[in-house]
Amino acid sequence: MSRTPNDPTHAPPAPRGAGFKWVLMLGALAALPAITVDMYLPSLPTVAVDLNSTAAAAQLTVSGMLLGGGIGQLVIGPFSDRFGRRLPVLLGVAAHVLVSLACIVAPTIEALIALRVLQGFFNAAASVVAIAVIRDRFVGAEAARLLSRLMLVIGVAPLFAPTVGGAIASRGTWHLVFAALAVIGAVLLVIVWRFMPETLPGDRRRIAGPRGVSAGYASLLKDKKFMAVAVIPGLGQAVIMSYVVGSTFVLQEEYGLSEQQFAIAFAINGVALVGSAQLNAALVRRVAPVRILRLALVVQLVLAGVLVAVSATGAGGLVALLCVLWLVLGMQGMIPANASMIALTPYGHMAGTAAALMGAMQAGLSGLISPLVGVFGGTGVAMASVMAFSIATAVTVLAIATPAYRRGGAWGDAS
Repeated sequence: MSRTPNDPTHAPPAPRGAGFKWVLMLGALAALPAITVDMYLPSLPTVAVDLNSTAAAAQLTVSGMLLGGGIGQLVIGPFSDRFGRRLPVLLGVAAHVLVSLACIVAPTIEALIALRVLQGFFNAAASVVAIAVIRDRFVGAEAARLLSRLMLVIGVAPLFAPTVGGAIASRGTWHLVFAALAVIGAVLLVIVWRFMPETLPGDRRRIAGPRGVSAGYASLLKDKKFMAVAVIPGLGQAVIMSYVVGSTFVLQEEYGLSEQQFAIAFAINGVALVGSAQLNAALVRRVAPVRILRLALVVQLVLAGVLVAVSATGAGGLVALLCVLWLVLGMQGMIPANASMIALTPYGHMAGTAAALMGAMQAGLSGLISPLVGVFGGTGVAMASVMAFSIATAVTVLAIATPAYRRGGAWGDAS
C-alpha cells in the first residue's frame, strides 16, 4: 500500500551517510538548554553577591529558565508545524545570542531573572525542533536509534558544562559565562543556517490558528496511549533530576566524598547514561522499541528497590551504593528514546506539537518531583525513594494505559 505525505507513519528517506552529521547537529541543538543551565550553575553564589541579592533569588535565575522553557515548548512546537523547522530554530537560537548578551549587562537580579525566562523560552526552539526533525526524517526503530545516538552528545553537557562554566567564571566574572553562551549560540546558528535543510515540506505543514493549536493539544491529551508513553520520558527526567539534586549531599555529606571525588563519581554515572543509550541504539535494530522499553522499566524498578534497601540499611557501604546507583542510571539510557519514538510515530503530521507537549511534561514532572528529595530530608533514602517512586509510576502507567505488558497487545512488536 502506498503512503501519502500526510500519512502519520510516513517519513521521507534520510540521505545516505547523513547519520553522523544529524547526530552532531541535532545533539548540539537538543543540548543547548542544558548547556545554558549547567555552565551557569557554579556562578550562582557570585551572582547573588554581585547583584546584592539572596541565594534564593539567584536560584530563580535557574528555575525561571526552566519555566520559560516549558512555556516555550508549548508555543514553539505548533509554530514549527505551521512554518517548518528552520525558521523557529534560527529565530530561537538568534534570540538566545541576544538574550545572553543582555544578561551580561543585567543591572539587577530581577532583570536577570526576567532575561533567563526569555532565554529558556527561546532555547525551547532548539530542543523541540531537534526532536521534530528526527520524526520528520526517521520513523520507528531507526528514529529510536538516532535519538539514542543523540544521548552521546546531550550527555556531555551535564558532565562537562559545570566544570567549563566554573573555569570561565574563575578567570573573570559570571558575565564571561554569558559571553561564552552567546558565542556558542552564534556558532550553532551558523551551523544550522549552513547545514540543516528544511525537513517539513509545505504539503505536510498544519495551517492552524489558535483554535487549531488548541485542537491539536486536545487530541493529544485525549489519546490515552500517547499520554501514557509520552509521560515516561518526564518521569525518567524526574529520576535523573532527583539524583542530581540529591547526590551532592548524599555522597559528600553522608559518605564523606571530597568535591573532586564527587566530580569523578558524577562523571562515571554520566558514562552509564551515555553508554546505555548507545547500547539501545544497537539493540533497536533487532528488537522492537516497545520490548526494550517494557523490560528496561521493570529491571530499573527492581534495581531502584535494591537502591532503597542499600540506602536504608547501609549494606555494602559506599561501594554498594555507587554500584547500584550506576546500574539504575544506566537503565535510564534505554528508556526515553524508545518511549519518545513510540509516542511520536502516529503523529508525524504534528511532530512539533507532540514533541512540545512531551518536553513540557518533562520539565513539569521533573520540576514537581525532584524537590521531594529535599522535602524528605535530602538523605540517601530520600533520593532513592523518590527515584523508585518515579520509576514505579512509569511502570504502572505503561501497564494500565497501554497494551505493552499484555499478550497479543494492540502494538504487537512493530512499535
